[in-house]
Amino acid sequence: MKSLVHKLVYARVRPYYLYQCDLSEGLSHFRTPIGKGIEIIESLIGHTSGFAVPTYVIDMPGGAGKVPVMPNYLVSWSTNRVALRNYEGVISTYREPDEYPMRECDRNCADCDLYLHTEDVREENVVGLAALLSDAEDVEVLVPEDNERRRRRNGEEAGTERAS
Repeated sequence: MKSLVHKLVYARVRPYYLYQCDLSEGLSHFRTPIGKGIEIIESLIGHTSGFAVPTYVIDMPGGAGKVPVMPNYLVSWSTNRVALRNYEGVISTYREPDEYPMRECDRNCADCDLYLHTEDVREENVVGLAALLSDAEDVEVLVPEDNERRRRRNGEEAGTERAS
């Protein structure tokens, strides 16, 4: 697919859509699982120019139109941070600029009917995504152990185990 989109761009044709067929009779041999379409898009993102990455669309039944579908890179968010995953699986946080007014949530808001039972939870003991979003932790990035970029940076070959 990467070779195809590069050849299209070279021919001055922008790969506009990766199209998930409508559920019309006689088209079943053109359809693949939606997960495969997302996998194809994810294999292009980060490995080619954004101009060469088509928009993956599903043609909704009943004339409801085309709906874009992308890999989910937004993992979680809080009032002043978001946790994002890149194409390699690295999870990182993006913090709102300091000049933005801080919005605190007392977790007991009558407007949104939200009440989280957090009396026994200590923010300094959180791990994973909770640590990324916590103001008590300085954790800003989660990198999977088998990440290819980590191996490249450490000078390891693909498929070799990293010593702990």
